[in-house]
Amino acid sequence: MNDPVQEISDCPVWARHDAFPAAPDGWGWVDAKGRSHPCASRQLLVSAIRDDRDGSLVLVWAPGHLRMILPEELEGTGDALRAARDRWTHDDLTDSAHKLKWFGGVLVAFAAWAFYRGFNTDVHGTAADRAKIGLGAILGSTSVGLALLMFVILAFIPWYQARKRRQELGKWTQVGIAASVPALRFETWLERQRAPFTKVLLGLVTLVALLQIFGHVRSVGWKAGAALLQTWQGTSAAGLIKNRYLQGEWWRLFTAPFLHGNLVHFLMNASALVYLGRRVETFARWPHLPLVFFFAASVGGEASVRFIAAPTVGASGGLMGWLGFLLVFETLHARLVPRPARRRLAAGVFLTALIGLVGYRHIDNAAHAGGLLAGMLYAVIVFPKSASPHRPRTTITDLVAGGAALIVLAAAALFAVSRIVAG
Repeated sequence: MNDPVQEISDCPVWARHDAFPAAPDGWGWVDAKGRSHPCASRQLLVSAIRDDRDGSLVLVWAPGHLRMILPEELEGTGDALRAARDRWTHDDLTDSAHKLKWFGGVLVAFAAWAFYRGFNTDVHGTAADRAKIGLGAILGSTSVGLALLMFVILAFIPWYQARKRRQELGKWTQVGIAASVPALRFETWLERQRAPFTKVLLGLVTLVALLQIFGHVRSVGWKAGAALLQTWQGTSAAGLIKNRYLQGEWWRLFTAPFLHGNLVHFLMNASALVYLGRRVETFARWPHLPLVFFFAASVGGEASVRFIAAPTVGASGGLMGWLGFLLVFETLHARLVPRPARRRLAAGVFLTALIGLVGYRHIDNAAHAGGLLAGMLYAVIVFPKSASPHRPRTTITDLVAGGAALIVLAAAALFAVSRIVAG
């Protein structure tokens, strides 16, 4: 039997024998909400694994295991896991294909309408000239651009990922299951971490969003505000309006990251904030969470001022800073995070670049790039390369600087609230 002390000293925290809760007697499983489901026998547990419809079965316990484990770590569950995965990937691909057709239809409809209006602008021109005008109208249409952006984000990327997972199902052999355990164990353990400071930042962003929604409804009424997909109120009050920033309203650089353009913008950034923030807070420790966000959002905002004339809002600069930070930090601490989990971050950069390319007229790519590079630079400067599997320790300097950054961010969010209310 392995020495527990030796195992703890040689393993990252998510791979240790004590990473998950102690196992009760008998058989059973735990769902995504932490609820326990005892089973009377091994057969019933295997049946639960096979019948899992939506990946809600997270951990299992069984005799002979002092701690809960992943279902992939329980011997003899390969067939049940493959059956469940086959159903998941099939349902996922079917659902994403439906969304692909629906959003594709919306995109085609907007493009056709833009072409029709452009084609009929010059009724005396030749058909070829009118067609060129129609194509130009498609390329210049804001509605078509937004429809294309939504098609890529909400339909094409999910469909491509679902298709890829379906194709990879053939590799889901016993060897493939074993190879997937480190990354699955990492993600499962990470999801269970509390990350209170990430929740603080999420609360600040949500508070400002609620005030924007209130201002939007107060301005245009419930009927127009019900969809919440129009541009929210608050940009003029606290957004990064470039000429006003350059004329002395320096505080806009710090208030703009807490504002968002609409509901889709907010939800996308909120989901990224929760995942990336938890990962930064858990592995690099909490002081670097506000420090990286503050630094990256500031650099991203400055890059936006230099290259983008339109007013901008959103936490994307700070979030891209977290992403760039994690890419470098986890490379410097290679034993801390499994390689497949690091690849997921690299895929995130690629997808962000793709979305920025498609929606360049509606997305502040300068803030994205500036924030990403700032986060990477922060990691290079602050964290030396380490061969240790353990998380770095927090110093007094980290605590003081991180606390100061968190206070500044909270003050910026509350000042944004006051500006929105006053406006």
